[in-house]
This record gives sequence, C-alpha cells and structure tokens, in this order.
Amino acid sequence: MTTLHHLDDATLLRYAAGDLDEAFSLVVAAHLAMCEECRHNLRLAEEIGGNLLEDTEEASLEDNALDRIFAGIDSADKIEVPVARRPRKSSDVPLPLQDHIGLELDAVSWKRVAPGVQRHRIPLRTSKNTSLYMLKISPGMAVPEHGHGGSEMTLVLSGAYRDELGRFGPGDIADLDEHVEHQPRVEAGAPCICIVATEAPTRFKNLISRLLQPLVGI
Repeated sequence: MTTLHHLDDATLLRYAAGDLDEAFSLVVAAHLAMCEECRHNLRLAEEIGGNLLEDTEEASLEDNALDRIFAGIDSADKIEVPVARRPRKSSDVPLPLQDHIGLELDAVSWKRVAPGVQRHRIPLRTSKNTSLYMLKISPGMAVPEHGHGGSEMTLVLSGAYRDELGRFGPGDIADLDEHVEHQPRVEAGAPCICIVATEAPTRFKNLISRLLQPLVGI
C-alpha cells in the first residue's frame, strides 16, 4: 500500500504534544498505523519536542502547579489512543479503531442516510464539540460540492475516491481546513469506506443538499 496523502506537519506536532481531541486523535492514530512515513515524521516531532524541553530553563512552580499537571495527565490518559500494540488477530481495520468498530469493515452496522450513502456514528467519551463517523459511499457516486466549517480529517480505509486534490486510496488522509472546497467522486468497482473527524457540519453549496443535510447528518 502506497500512501500519497499525509498528515500536515502542524497536525503531527499537535498530536505529539497531546493537543488533539479524541475524534481527531483517533483518526490520526489510525492513519499512523497505516503510514510508515508519518510514523517516521511523528518520531522526529517527538524528538524535537523532547529537545525543546531539555533546553528550557528551570522555572519556579506555583504551590498548586503539580496538582494541575497531574490533573492534565489524568485527563490525557482518558483519551489516549494507542498506535502500536500487539494485534489480536488478522483484521482489515487499523488497530486504533478496533475497540470502536470491531475487527472487520464488513461487520460495521451501517445506517442508510441518502441514496448510495451509509453512515456509522462512533460515540466519543470526551469530545463534545467534534463528531466522528464512518461513511460508505457507493461506486461511481459523487458527493455534492462542499466546504467545511472548520477542521476535518477523512481517512480512507477501503476503496478510493478522486477530487480536486487528487486520488485518495486506503491509508490516504485528507487533512483539511475551512478554506478547502471539493467534490469527491468514488471510483468504480467498490464502495469507498472512510472515517471522518470534523469540528463543524459540512457546508454544501447546492440548495437541495443543504435542505437535506439535517436528514443526512454530515
């Protein structure tokens, strides 16, 4: 599997610093499990962060500073997303997702939300301002042209689509912000299954799509 589309450097730095919420951390971890290049870049980011900490001068701590630090550690532990641990058994689901969706993409419980579009919502333990869901889109189908109200990450797990940014196959990730507008079209032959983390609803340009958006829920 050759990955063509990778995580933004700023995203890797935020992930290394523990600055991403649960939804985005999970998608990043899944991509890292599929992409050797981004795993290498993550190690570099962690080394840079470690060197910066070593070069930082010691500073006096307030009386309650340690309490705040340990509280932050406890909070981070609750949303920690493991990247590498021993697989349970053969699976087409990236390891960080297996506790959330199971071991097989074929076993995911889908809900039809529009002709040719199925969705599976993934409940989050800590994130309140972001959404995490999977989409299964039929071969040859084009998603209406749209933009984004904030950051959005889409990781392809199976199948492929093409848009203005190129071809996205298994392991490729679209790390997008509110300035990007595109119209993905799924390639023929197989449905495209992807996982999406978003901090705001999609902004469809077509009037009918906007009217149907509350029913589709993306």
